[in-house]
Amino acid sequence: MAEEMMNNKQIILKHYVEGYPKESDMEFKNSIIKLSVPEGSNVVILKNLYLSCDPYMRNRMSKLEGSYIQSFTPGYPITGYGVSKVLKSGDSNFQEGDLVWGMTGWEEYSIVTTTQSMFKIDHDKDVPLSYYTGILGMPGVTAYAGFYEVCSPKKGETVFVSAASGAVGQLVGQFAKMLGCYVVGSAGNKQKVDMLKTKFGFDEAFNYKEEQDLDAALKRYFPDGIDIYFENVGGKMLDAVLVNMKLHGRIAVCGMISQYNLDKTEGVHNLFYLIAKRIRMEGFLVFDYYHLYPKYLEMIIPHIKAGNIVYVEDIAEGFESAPSALVGLFSGLNVGKQVVMISCE
Repeated sequence: MAEEMMNNKQIILKHYVEGYPKESDMEFKNSIIKLSVPEGSNVVILKNLYLSCDPYMRNRMSKLEGSYIQSFTPGYPITGYGVSKVLKSGDSNFQEGDLVWGMTGWEEYSIVTTTQSMFKIDHDKDVPLSYYTGILGMPGVTAYAGFYEVCSPKKGETVFVSAASGAVGQLVGQFAKMLGCYVVGSAGNKQKVDMLKTKFGFDEAFNYKEEQDLDAALKRYFPDGIDIYFENVGGKMLDAVLVNMKLHGRIAVCGMISQYNLDKTEGVHNLFYLIAKRIRMEGFLVFDYYHLYPKYLEMIIPHIKAGNIVYVEDIAEGFESAPSALVGLFSGLNVGKQVVMISCE
């Protein structure tokens, strides 16, 4: 019996990137994929439905040394989180027709040889499937673990979230409000600032681009200081936050998107406040917390269905839209979680 062969569109990284990424750093390639699983193997063949655009992908477009994650390989497809359907499987844990989320290629079809970071989706039709790129996937676990596990929050504390309208920040702010905290977020335009207050329920929000003095802005919103800072930005924002932290404050370092496109990262000058105010600042990676995923789903899905948690997505349609969607992430063009829909079920 002849093996089934399919055309497979792919998005290739042409070369390592310096500065801000451009669409021209990527190119489309047509390849052929064999839709068969070698006998005795654990290979899984996926049809990709949604691709996730995430800030950490910028680092992978450069040549990395000593990082927690590998660089992309020029000439090969970009990889990232996605939602997919299993077409063929040699792994007994996954059956044909299963929906999954995890790492996949930026291509129409992917061959996966290791399924350790692939999660089966028990899809409830009341919840959008695309949510598994965000609130029900990696960003959701990131927000959950970063806030509850790293920040050790208490009711009534003051919480500041930078890049607060993004995939992770919008959730952290809502988790903090559910706990009874006072929450302020920063974002990069009026639409996002308004959304933080009207849609996500933040107590206050401000446009960091309109603030000439970030220290003064933080003092305006936190006259008595900040208990918890959820760090997504780095640079000048982190410097200003350190001055405004309370004694025994906590900083969860999730990302530093302001630094990813710089040839030389900005220095942070106020680190002495870590000592003076006995601040705990801790970086974390979501990989270390995936064991909490079942517990997280038990908590979050009832809140989504009850309307207690709001999640905003920015969905670009069509495989060809993926490079522009990814590039737009680094100039703040997206509103909410950036997703690319490449196929229906």
